[in-house]
Amino acid sequence: MEPEFWVERWQRNEIGFHQDRVNPYLVQFWGDVIADRHAPVFVPLCGKSQDMVWLHQRGHAVVGVELSLIAVESFFVEQQLVPTRREIDGLVLFEAQGYKIYCGNYFALKSQHLLEVRAAYDRASLVALPPPLRNRYAQHLAQLLAPGVRTLLVAVDYPAPQMQGPPFAVNEAEVRALYSATFTVQSLLVHNALDDNPRFKERGLTRLEECVYTLVRNNTPAPHGDLQ
Repeated sequence: MEPEFWVERWQRNEIGFHQDRVNPYLVQFWGDVIADRHAPVFVPLCGKSQDMVWLHQRGHAVVGVELSLIAVESFFVEQQLVPTRREIDGLVLFEAQGYKIYCGNYFALKSQHLLEVRAAYDRASLVALPPPLRNRYAQHLAQLLAPGVRTLLVAVDYPAPQMQGPPFAVNEAEVRALYSATFTVQSLLVHNALDDNPRFKERGLTRLEECVYTLVRNNTPAPHGDLQ
């Protein structure tokens, strides 16, 4: 899946993945997972998520990265903010009142861009990626985050042959395979969500589970370089 796929989805306003409400698992688990209520938070593949607003309202500075310029500009317009813009290492940084969003490819982001980050939140990043990209994504996250940084991860699991993602099915075994080398992984919740999502029933799913995890970056050195 090439970056142009997501750029075109935003251009055509085909953004069914965007949620107009705050994710309930963020509300339920964030306070238990993140001890520092003012820790700057990294949100990968952030789109124009309302989750960023919820985090900001609770005192967190928010650092996001998003491929689509339309999504980034829409976020600031909807929040009635006029950001400054500057180019940094091939990315365009939009910044206003506690929000920093890098517009560009996630894999172009470097650890020095996230030096202040002490927490992370992934609701729609890992599940947006097909299998060939997920290992590269997880290894790059390990490169970006300092030891001790805690991540709240929300994923979905379903019989993969029944539906073509995104969102893609990522089960617990895969989460552990992707992250256990550089993160301590803990499962917090598995929720049977099929009845809550009739559109997925219509696409043929017979099982849909929403799964919540914490990932704590350990002291294991991250792999060097990006896997292609």
